Amino acid sequence: MSSKDWLEKDFYAVLGVTKSAPTDEIKKAYRKLARELHPDRNPNNAAAEERFKAVSEAYDVLSDPARRKEYDEMRSLFGAGQFRRNARAGGPAGAGGPGFDFTDLFGNAGGAGGAPGAGSDRRFGGAGFSDLFSSIFSGGGGGGPTAGRRSRGRDVETEVVLNFVDAVQGATLPITLRTPGTCETCHGNGAAPGTSPRTCPKCRGMGVVSSNQGSFSFTEPCRECQGVGTIVDEKCPECHGTGGVTKTRTINVRIPAGVSDGQRIRLAGRGEPGTRGGSPGDLFVLIKVRPDAVFGRSGDDLTLTVPVTFAEAALGADLRVPTLDATVTLRVPPGTPSGRTLRVRGKGVARRDGNVGDLLVTIDVHVPAELSEAARQALSDYAAAAPPAPRERLDAIARERSSYER
Repeated sequence: MSSKDWLEKDFYAVLGVTKSAPTDEIKKAYRKLARELHPDRNPNNAAAEERFKAVSEAYDVLSDPARRKEYDEMRSLFGAGQFRRNARAGGPAGAGGPGFDFTDLFGNAGGAGGAPGAGSDRRFGGAGFSDLFSSIFSGGGGGGPTAGRRSRGRDVETEVVLNFVDAVQGATLPITLRTPGTCETCHGNGAAPGTSPRTCPKCRGMGVVSSNQGSFSFTEPCRECQGVGTIVDEKCPECHGTGGVTKTRTINVRIPAGVSDGQRIRLAGRGEPGTRGGSPGDLFVLIKVRPDAVFGRSGDDLTLTVPVTFAEAALGADLRVPTLDATVTLRVPPGTPSGRTLRVRGKGVARRDGNVGDLLVTIDVHVPAELSEAARQALSDYAAAAPPAPRERLDAIARERSSYER
């Protein structure tokens, strides 16, 4: 993500939280929005898909304490694009000088409509403002992945498909990733075996050089060593001097109990390794849950539909119904109508606070398509002895409308 993106986008507004919101509140807001906007729930809805991407982008930054601090500092320092130019060198910000959109400084060199005298490049001495911001907030060396002595590894996202039971109860799964890793031949320094990188004579190992342009001082990556701080004379034959190779690695990931379809799990430090000792990125696991043939889910509650006979519904019955890990006995009260839902407490999805949801059992009175002669006779005897169904009001309306027709 570029510095311009950070200046232009209000990630707090995207998630609907305040700037002082704690991490738990940010996570809660993200999960709510992610459930509402997930593409599976909004098929062929481009607007929802864009909002889902924006919410994910905002959460990636605000959920990471280090990146959130950088984001807050940058927007505080430069006023989220509202910075004003001095009228004269050394004057206070905005004093008498015309205001301008700070993000114009990130524009393409020589773009149409540039100010007169701007020339074909809006850079000063070859150092762009985006490079300047990157050197300020990433420890020096510019914004590219190879710039600077240390660079944080990139985040990685993968997808896992769980069956319904594993999603509810949790599981440990092996995940195979194909990502850059440290070259084992040169151990990451990029030099051929028996040789070592030498310190760059131009930047003296700093990876960056500074230059003064009038009232301004700029820092940019050293062009001699490409911002690394060292120069490799004899490159490693395995990685060709990069210090890294693409590797296939398998890691065991613990999926917590109660995850839902579309949820993203962040595993700190399990992404791509950093360069030159930089911290590794994070691994984001997108959860997909297969539907179950028997159980459904409503929040932290499991749902189940159980067919019963008319006699069981009318007279009452004790039913043995399955849960995810056992079988329980459920008492169906006499006179239970079809569609009534009975609750079995503590047999649902485990919550993070230690509590457990319930099992919601919906009664479905089964009407047989065929009857034996004995059953038909018994049912006829019952119909003759049973009271009529309470349809008096409906019968009255039918008689009234019949009289209108006549």
